[in-house]
Amino acid sequence: MQLGLTLLLAALPAFSAEIAILRNGFTIRHERRDLIGANTRLYTGTDNTSYIDIPTVEIDHYEADLTPVSAPAPAVTSTASIQDVVHGSSARYRLDPDLVNSVIRAESGFNPHAVSRKGAQGLMQLMPQTASTLGVTNPLDPQANVDGGTRYLRELLEHYNFDLIKALAAYNAGPLRVQQYGGVPPYSETHAYVARVIRDFNQKKLAEQKQAHKTAPVTQSSRTSSTP
Repeated sequence: MQLGLTLLLAALPAFSAEIAILRNGFTIRHERRDLIGANTRLYTGTDNTSYIDIPTVEIDHYEADLTPVSAPAPAVTSTASIQDVVHGSSARYRLDPDLVNSVIRAESGFNPHAVSRKGAQGLMQLMPQTASTLGVTNPLDPQANVDGGTRYLRELLEHYNFDLIKALAAYNAGPLRVQQYGGVPPYSETHAYVARVIRDFNQKKLAEQKQAHKTAPVTQSSRTSSTP
């Protein structure tokens, strides 16, 4: 009976502010949550338009949000605004915005307020020392965070002669570990991280190719080649 009650309570939406503690150490504050199939939808705003879908198995537990009310959140919080920031930073540092988006998805799930247990902050999860080196004074400011993270990713790519796997491994585990092991360090978290970013990036490119193929105009040669 107790188990049934627990499952029932887990299936009901929560309406008080909570913090979801993920298995990877990320924390996501949300106003309420719903179960959507295998995912849990965390509503980060008071309406139904601001939410993050997280695989339920990746959520370790929930805690009440006891954070005192403070200054308003940074102005750049909507997906559209974040994408404007991503495209601006990608153009500035000559990177594919799809790659930057894939890194953000793996790092923070597009939560500009994400803070890991190790202290990494913001959309691209900058460690305090890295943020300071990059001149990012407020890592929770999406524009400053993404700009700094994109710049750092570009520097890593140049350092490793545009070896994407090494650059991503260094972004996750640090350049010293990549140097120590001569490549991707033997950490399951780092291997999973690199694979996740590359898989997401490849999926984006595949989707773009399919869309381009659908919208490509039919040429005269393609019309005549199918004629008996």
